[in-house]
Amino acid sequence: MARILVTEDDDAVRSFVKRALELDGHTVEIAEDGAQAVDVITRAGGNFDLLLSDIKMPVMDGIALALVVARDWPSLRILLMTGFADQRERAHNLEALVHDVVTKPFSLADIRRAVSLAIAGVIDDDRNRLYA
Repeated sequence: MARILVTEDDDAVRSFVKRALELDGHTVEIAEDGAQAVDVITRAGGNFDLLLSDIKMPVMDGIALALVVARDWPSLRILLMTGFADQRERAHNLEALVHDVVTKPFSLADIRRAVSLAIAGVIDDDRNRLYA
């Protein structure tokens, strides 16, 4: 199974996603914002299979985090999530760096599927793609 870093400032969403992914056997670490996520990834030497991050967060948002991760750990897959249409549009320019953007609210099955596809590097044609 994969080692995943979930970066989300909302405690309820962070806990929900962590538990959902652990049900699939993944090892999940958490961070409350992008700056904390960079610290976690740096301490781990980039040893994660996936970064799952909210876009809109204080201190360092998910877009800035994705740019740092793509620069410093280019093999680390990135999956973003947001509940804001304007934030999804901001992510549109990152299609070369980000696997997909998951729209909130999502179900347990939705996030598990999105993560599974991202880890496998598979594009889900049934979803409203980041690049569409």
